[in-house]
Amino acid sequence: MQFFHDSAKTDAIFDDEHVIAYGGLAPAMRLAERCGLEALVGEHVAIAAADGVNAPAKVASIVAGMMCGADSIDDLDMLRHGGMDKLFDGIRAPSTLGSFLRAFSWGNVRQLDKSARELLVSLARRTPLLPGVDVLAFLDIDSMQRRTYGYAKQGSGFGHTKIQGKSVLVRGLNVLAATLSTPLAAPVVCATRLRGGSANSARGAASLLRESIPVARASGATGTLVVRGDSAFYAAEVVAACRDHDTRFSITAKLGPKVKAAIAAIGEDAWTPIKYPRAVFDEQAGGWVSDAEVAEISYTAFTSKKGKAATARLIVRRIRLLNEQAAAGQDELFPTWRYYPIFTDSPYTLLQAEAQHRDHAVQEQVNADLIDGPLAHLPSGKFAANAAWLTLAAISHNLLRALGSLAGAQYGRARGATLRRRLVGVPARVARHGRGHVVFHLPQHWPWQQAWTNAFHATHRPPPARTA
Repeated sequence: MQFFHDSAKTDAIFDDEHVIAYGGLAPAMRLAERCGLEALVGEHVAIAAADGVNAPAKVASIVAGMMCGADSIDDLDMLRHGGMDKLFDGIRAPSTLGSFLRAFSWGNVRQLDKSARELLVSLARRTPLLPGVDVLAFLDIDSMQRRTYGYAKQGSGFGHTKIQGKSVLVRGLNVLAATLSTPLAAPVVCATRLRGGSANSARGAASLLRESIPVARASGATGTLVVRGDSAFYAAEVVAACRDHDTRFSITAKLGPKVKAAIAAIGEDAWTPIKYPRAVFDEQAGGWVSDAEVAEISYTAFTSKKGKAATARLIVRRIRLLNEQAAAGQDELFPTWRYYPIFTDSPYTLLQAEAQHRDHAVQEQVNADLIDGPLAHLPSGKFAANAAWLTLAAISHNLLRALGSLAGAQYGRARGATLRRRLVGVPARVARHGRGHVVFHLPQHWPWQQAWTNAFHATHRPPPARTA
């Protein structure tokens, strides 16, 4: 690729008041409007401080900035350029939005959480966000440690996280999130909770599930709903929350003495060989594993807790350890195995239930999307402000997912960065024709023109009539 013009004869002037850098905000914010984002915030969020006035407009400004790629309060200024004021009313300055976030109390954060949950229900009803949700859906719960810097962050503390496969202590704040997905759809965020950096992973998990399960049901998960989690969430309270809401669970069990005894009781003829469709990297073994065996046995967990014992299936996957001395001629006397137990009441067969549990890793896609977007930073020194920022990041993630589902089936599982680049970050010239008629002039030969057009027409044409 070469220039047509000499550099000495090339100039640049920022003077076009009709051009916008993010033409995809039109269908995205129209979708938010149709699903009632500002109405829900106006109904539920009541901030007493003076800086908390006009919450619906300020929330919409922050969410719009996040969908454009803002990962700090200063980045929200990207909304104030060119023809944006001709397209949107009520865009606020970053300083105003920062003051608004700092006006949040913890109670206001919980009000915003309720708005986010109800918005997800509306998105699921109005868009093909979760195909197949009425047959089988998964509610995954996980935590992640977000690094912070300096000592001014309220609640900041040291917690464990994994960096390049190694568990390290990192100073930061801890995010607990529950995501809803189907075998055909990428996960969306049901609920979030910001916690102190030193919080245990399972802290507040049961209460978060009690909030998330009704949201999943209201979003269309009327069939089988399975809660999945790793061993950090192997707790009687988590299992009780699932059973209280008629929901299945699949949780990695901790390899304690009782579980080891149950595994030892499994006969050798009960193990079924499996071959992974994709090789799995075993961090403890330090290599790639492509073959394993699985078996199951009935198991009663939490017997030491009065009235909380739970009986279900203990599905065990075992991987044969490599003989490191084989090359030196030292053969093994008997095979040795590493065991991975799963405590579940899944109604599916042994092989299906074990494979479905391994897919719990799909939540890492949500974590990666959030970290690559608005959660690259937790921008404020105030804990409640960062908690509100987390909830708004979840809202922007769900809106972006819904926009992708309208653009086409191939965008239903696309990464957040892909959706921002192809659907939101499209430059456009805003032109007015007649009374209130607006035309977007977009780049000719845009590679993803059809996807953008699909999303635009789905959000700008009159909604279909709803039957009584």
